[in-house]
Amino acid sequence: MTSVRRDRADPLAGEARARYRRILRFAAWHLLITWWFELFLPRVGLRRLTERNRSQRMRRFARRFHGLAVDLGGLMIKVGQFMSSRLDVLPPEITAELEGLQDEVPPVPFPAIRALAEAELGAPLDRVFASVEEAPIAAASLGQAHRAKLLPGNAEDTGLSSVVFKVQRPGIDTIVDVDLAALRKVGGWLSRIRIVSNRADVPALIKEFAQTSLEEIDYLNEAANSERFAADFADDARVTVPGVVWERTTRRVLTLEDVTAIKITDADSLRMAGIDPASVAPVFASVMFDQLFTNGFFHADPHPGNIFVTPNAGSVEHPWKLTFIDFGMMGEVPAKTRGGLRKLLIAAASRDGKGLVAAISDVGVLMPSADTAELERAMTQLFARFGGMGFAELRDVDPREFRDFGAEFGSVIRSLPFQLPENFLLIIRAMSLTSGVCSSLDARFNLWDSVEPYAAQLLRDERGNLVGDVAAQAFDAASVALRLPKRLDGLVTKLEDGSLQVSNRRLERQLARLIVLVKRAVGALIFGALLVAGSVIRSDDAVLGNVLMIASAVPLLYGLWSGRGNQ
Repeated sequence: MTSVRRDRADPLAGEARARYRRILRFAAWHLLITWWFELFLPRVGLRRLTERNRSQRMRRFARRFHGLAVDLGGLMIKVGQFMSSRLDVLPPEITAELEGLQDEVPPVPFPAIRALAEAELGAPLDRVFASVEEAPIAAASLGQAHRAKLLPGNAEDTGLSSVVFKVQRPGIDTIVDVDLAALRKVGGWLSRIRIVSNRADVPALIKEFAQTSLEEIDYLNEAANSERFAADFADDARVTVPGVVWERTTRRVLTLEDVTAIKITDADSLRMAGIDPASVAPVFASVMFDQLFTNGFFHADPHPGNIFVTPNAGSVEHPWKLTFIDFGMMGEVPAKTRGGLRKLLIAAASRDGKGLVAAISDVGVLMPSADTAELERAMTQLFARFGGMGFAELRDVDPREFRDFGAEFGSVIRSLPFQLPENFLLIIRAMSLTSGVCSSLDARFNLWDSVEPYAAQLLRDERGNLVGDVAAQAFDAASVALRLPKRLDGLVTKLEDGSLQVSNRRLERQLARLIVLVKRAVGALIFGALLVAGSVIRSDDAVLGNVLMIASAVPLLYGLWSGRGNQ
């Protein structure tokens, strides 16, 4: 009763509570379905049944999440957009269904936008701008953009006339807080599932997502990001960034130079402007590589709506430019991680499986305890068979070959302790979106064609530091040599007193699996014996028969759940 009275007194609190519960109900139901079909049924020998209708289940989940995200908006749209870009780990049934979330956000009525903007700027809009278009040019999950004209005095001071006036969605602060609270709760649930917690630190990923989301709704932060990004590319004729009108910018209102041009994936408009779409793809890829591997400050949301191609008729060398907008979601790559990524790119371009695994370890994706021999072998086979192929060439490969290799490669990956370092989620998102944009510009686009020359330049840069590397290696070798006599003495001592222990992690894992199989077999045998005995005795002694049949559930559960801690 108290809760009802509180909700009536504060309808916003009631709406927030209902939103929170709705997200949790959706997550709990689908986690239960996933557990039943992907964990429980395969354990009782019904794996074939679960595989038969997996595609329908995935599509059903994606459709339901799509409806939830569109209905609720807020961060649910962001979660759906992220899922739609994860072509590398999510099945196409999910990514294809969620692609529409990039542009499918209903606009906020202009009176609500006007009220918020006037409260932020402290004056009526007709005293701040010469004119404002009420129809939005873009409606995103967190904000909405309108075209406007600056007053003559402001236009003279800034050198700008046409601007884009971006305003937060009313009440978005509360919505973000509720969504993050729900996501943290779901993350806590996932962290208790061993097969999930062994692969990723879900609470840490949600913490990173929360930090990015809170930064994205602070337009002062976005304006500062825009100017930093512009400074990084100040001497690069390939890239341009809109100017910021600071006098008309607050935490909830952002006013920028109007740089609207040709959407990067609008192939017809590009051709009409005399620009070959296929020529845009490698330039876009190279600019994104510069952000990730050289500058260390990158646009983490480079979807087609955030990048324009701007014709530049005054330049023969650069007849067009890439114009980036929306700097709310940005990522930073620490120097150490950037060094590991550079090594990873060089190893990938040179088809060096062993070097690639070493670089993955340097980046921090593989835990130090990982046994990498099998991964090195799998990577070498991957490069030998598929390395250098573009998307169009991969379509011609026999699907059975993909399935066979995928099954083997997947078992290797699942056996290794992976983790996602800080900010790596944004790196993966940026590269996934980059690959998708390039492929839409040119169906035969081969990412290797862009990676290899870029990696060759990085390799030349790395060789420039060869003297320093040799000196460091010499120092390491000298340190090992100095410690060697002491370590040999310790080894001999352990041999003499019989305390030397030898560990083979692969043998230990195989032995653990064998023990689990034996436990399950014994449990299944006892279960069958009790069930059969109970059914036979039940005709003469119903009580004893029922007791035996009920008791058979104990060894069944023991067999199903034994070894759970070893998985």
